Amino acid sequence: MKKDLLKSIIRDFHVEPLPELFDRDVEVPLTSGKIISLVGVRRSGKTSVLFNLVGKLKKSGVDIRKVLYLNFEDERLDLKTGELDLILQAYRELYPDLNLKECHFFFDEIQNIENWEKFIRRVYDSTTKNIFITGSNSRFLSSDIATSLRGRTLSYEVFPLSFGEYLRFNNIVVDLRSSRSVAKINNSLHKYLDSGGFPEVVNYDEKLREKTLQEYFNVMIYRDLVERYDIRNAAVLKFFIKRVLASSTKQLSVNTIYNELKSSGLKMGKNLLYEYLDACQSIYLAFILKKHAHKFVSRELGERKVYCVDNGLLNAVNFRFSDDRGKAIEQIVFLELRKKGREIYFYRERYECDFITRDGNRVSEVIQVSHTLADEKTKRRELRGIVDACKEFGLRQATIITSETREDIEVEKIKIRAVPLYLWLLSDGQQ
Repeated sequence: MKKDLLKSIIRDFHVEPLPELFDRDVEVPLTSGKIISLVGVRRSGKTSVLFNLVGKLKKSGVDIRKVLYLNFEDERLDLKTGELDLILQAYRELYPDLNLKECHFFFDEIQNIENWEKFIRRVYDSTTKNIFITGSNSRFLSSDIATSLRGRTLSYEVFPLSFGEYLRFNNIVVDLRSSRSVAKINNSLHKYLDSGGFPEVVNYDEKLREKTLQEYFNVMIYRDLVERYDIRNAAVLKFFIKRVLASSTKQLSVNTIYNELKSSGLKMGKNLLYEYLDACQSIYLAFILKKHAHKFVSRELGERKVYCVDNGLLNAVNFRFSDDRGKAIEQIVFLELRKKGREIYFYRERYECDFITRDGNRVSEVIQVSHTLADEKTKRRELRGIVDACKEFGLRQATIITSETREDIEVEKIKIRAVPLYLWLLSDGQQ
């Protein structure tokens, strides 16, 4: 009966039209010879990326019968580990003329199957090299996948929508030379800074969006963290994570949070809090930004700042983060750099600079973020940080990202370009 059910599910996918989804900016190869793993925070759109890949195969002329797609969140797929071979049996019996080596297998939310790793390795070694998998929660972390699949996989990160994707999602045409288009873009940017980019909630009203994002947060706490780490005091974990997120864009002190818990009469080992912090990064809820230092040990053990995966999520978890526009912009800039895979640090010696990026052993960019440069005192402070960083790394140009200012500044023979956030996000400030 289960085999017949599998045949029905497989065939239904082939005869029904694909959902119409807009393309994401994640570039995933279709013929890498590796198992493609899509990882990232919950509800970021990994399934949509899978469907887009199927659509590309179909457009390239691949017979849809050569695509096997299964979503293991389908309650009908109640398969035990020993029954997974029924998938291959059902597919072969349904299409006996197909050469499975030429087929593409898409397995969505595969973490719902116990010992899925062994099944995927066997399929890869004996059936086809064209395998694409996604998953959520604690049983599908990128570090675990790398270990389980032993060099057979390439992982690609899927984040909530970037601003460019957000505009496409809302059918807003980008024309940076049109004042009307720029006005629409900036209006959308204000909303994006507050509501974030989780695809499901983009067009929700504020109350429904906040309620949905709060539910995301609770699922991450109780399923992704409590379940994986067998945490007995979920209330303490929730308090710790809220305190971490409240520190977004700021220097993070686990020791301070530890003392707060201790003074409240809650017993919690400091090392355990550091483990919780690592877990937050593993599930893509938060990211740690290290201070740049020439020595490896100093970089790893030195000062740290923290950033949340999404402004909307941050605002929904009782932090009116958007009230501080400069910090909201800084969040967006960090996330954009992170999505592009840049190696990022913050700089602090005599003065501070928000971001520096490195290419190998060379610092390639110096970026400062400021809501406005209208205040002369603020402008001098931001320029000091840039000049200090540029001198340290021998650079002659840098960027300040602001809400609206567009200006060319030169200080001590260092050319500093001030660009509005929308322009930097949509063109890297080149126009």
